[in-house]
Amino acid sequence: MSRAATVLGLDCPRCRARYPESREWARVFAGCPRCRAAGVAANLTVALDLAGIGPDAFPTAPRTMWRFDRLLPVSRERAVTLGEGGTPLVRLERLGRRLGLSRLYAKDESRNPTWSYKDRLCSVAVSHAAANGARVITISSTGNHGASTAAYAARAGLPCVIFTLASVPDTMKVLMQAYGAAVIECPTSESRWELMRQGIERLGWYPTSGFVVPPVGSPLYGIEGYKTIAYEIVEDLGEAPDVVVVPSSYSDGVAGIWKGFVELRELRRIPRAPRMIAAEPFGPLAHALEEKLEAPEPVEGGASVAFSIASRYGTYQGLAALRASEGAATRITDEGVFEAQRALGREEGLFVEPSSAASLTAVMQLSAQRALDPDALVVVVLTSAGLKDPGASRAWLPAVPAAGGDFDTVLAALRDSYGLALE
Repeated sequence: MSRAATVLGLDCPRCRARYPESREWARVFAGCPRCRAAGVAANLTVALDLAGIGPDAFPTAPRTMWRFDRLLPVSRERAVTLGEGGTPLVRLERLGRRLGLSRLYAKDESRNPTWSYKDRLCSVAVSHAAANGARVITISSTGNHGASTAAYAARAGLPCVIFTLASVPDTMKVLMQAYGAAVIECPTSESRWELMRQGIERLGWYPTSGFVVPPVGSPLYGIEGYKTIAYEIVEDLGEAPDVVVVPSSYSDGVAGIWKGFVELRELRRIPRAPRMIAAEPFGPLAHALEEKLEAPEPVEGGASVAFSIASRYGTYQGLAALRASEGAATRITDEGVFEAQRALGREEGLFVEPSSAASLTAVMQLSAQRALDPDALVVVVLTSAGLKDPGASRAWLPAVPAAGGDFDTVLAALRDSYGLALE
């Protein structure tokens, strides 16, 4: 019978303190209390007993992430699952040739049940919530994370309350409500977190996202789900990549994927872990690296087409992963995001939302700067599907022309609207 990993405790990556597990969610998920008292917000991480973990922890079937439950805090038998994981690793041959990268791959996370990599986090988080008697699931989200939380809460038969922003596209609001969640609009991100925190503290609601300022990231149990991306990448490649690029706001994906590679290294399944690169619109992690800060500080924000990762805040967990991997953070622009989104769709047949295209945006920028080895094995994580935000893509697409009653008007439309001379 499958069983979950043995949890030794909850560790702080900054001060190295270890705390026992607890069902006081408002305390456990607010990060390390010792570090917060010292003025630094640091998320905790699940400390697992890796002793005795052997090859049987990495079965090839079934093709879902729950086959790795020997390294997850919940067993497969108690999983709230929709079949997440097992997403394809796609070689980007045309783009690689154009960018001068001989081994460029994409981990296409849009193939998950709600079309984003948040399903890995939410499956583990809601599984942990259900296993620990949670009665209500809650989250603060602008879309993908909220939709995924709603889906897994529905799967678990639990009510879900989502705090979002009025500016979020209607597509995302519909998606969250379609899974049965109660969605509440709030004026600011900070007000979302405050209202959510009251539900956690007063009524014991279980969160699947962060809720404190400065942010520490999502609850640590859910982040364990992202480790399985690293496991699958190594499984499909047969080796560790040299570079992994991830879109980042509060760095849950960066930290979780990095932890997966670290575990693979500790278990001697790979000789080394890759460099991690965070792609971010406003650059709080880039700023922290440039200024050699101990922890990120808020930077100037604004509007971004990559709205779901457009955060002024960075997190200690993300910065720690970049430093430990000798990685980097890359600021991205709307123009660069649209260029990457177009390239993925037109050259590789992959349509992803703008925030998801941020990882390729970073690679395109770094390639232009000759900051990547042409022979490096590079993996970009594509986090979500393009139809999550179709309105953004309309900005670079031509209007659909109307054809008359004869084929000559079709040929004219192909020439005038699409630049295709097909006579």
